[in-house]
Amino acid sequence: MRLAFMGSPEFAIPALRALHGAGQELAAVYCQPPRPAGRGHTLRPCPVQVVAEELGLQVRSPTRLRSNLAEQAAFAALGLDAAVVAAYGLLLPEAMLTAPRLGCFNLHASLLPRWRGAAPIQAAIMAGDSETGVTIMQMDPGLDTGPMLLQESVPIDPAATAATMHEVLAELGARLILRALAETPRPVPQPDEGVTYAPKLSRDSGRIDWTRDARAIERQVRAFDPWPGTFTILHGKMLKVLAAQPCPRSGEPGAVLDGHFTVACGSGALRLTRVQLAGRPAMAAEDFLRGHAVTVGEFLRG
Repeated sequence: MRLAFMGSPEFAIPALRALHGAGQELAAVYCQPPRPAGRGHTLRPCPVQVVAEELGLQVRSPTRLRSNLAEQAAFAALGLDAAVVAAYGLLLPEAMLTAPRLGCFNLHASLLPRWRGAAPIQAAIMAGDSETGVTIMQMDPGLDTGPMLLQESVPIDPAATAATMHEVLAELGARLILRALAETPRPVPQPDEGVTYAPKLSRDSGRIDWTRDARAIERQVRAFDPWPGTFTILHGKMLKVLAAQPCPRSGEPGAVLDGHFTVACGSGALRLTRVQLAGRPAMAAEDFLRGHAVTVGEFLRG
């Protein structure tokens, strides 16, 4: 098939490589434009652009699509059979959704209609779901509302982080999109019941509210690894919580309960096991406590 691939982050790379390896004709790869990064604010291309250029594929990185009639016309002129979209980052106008002969297929990292939206992997872990998966969906103008072509589930390990689930689901998605293109399954409308939404995350999403249940905070730590990270305030500085374990203790929320860095929550307590002070390397909590005075009874702030 003659395809366009539209994706930006690491999550999309296995699907791009799978399509290229299967001999699909990739007329163009669309991705987010390079962004300033690092202390020097040097423009850095997104992961998909790097791989696409390594494969010798044409890369297009428009900053917008909805009001960009020239880009919409250029997309239509590609004469595509289909477009494959995987965490692209821009909404496609209807003119682009309908331009390919078979339409646009979205590789979505959830078991739709559960967790429509921008951060489905993190939302599934945060909610304590026992499973998640990938849905290949025929795109329509709604937010992840199009009919489903294929769907496959995977369990969520109790110790899973967003990083580990990204890897699992990215590889699963790559396999499913090849199947969808080869088999062209009949689209099935999404059910009306069971719809949930996964909102876009910001850096402040990782702030710990110590009045919440310890198990919920522990899931937050895993869900936001590696981004946006989970943090609290210690001695006026940001302290990232990289790993933690719920404990059957109690106390005033935010209070340090013992010399093992156990912190009281709204229900139960959380023992911090790996932390990182802003601007410093990550370390085991026991090593951190040897170099920083954290006293029993003091409070971590949200």
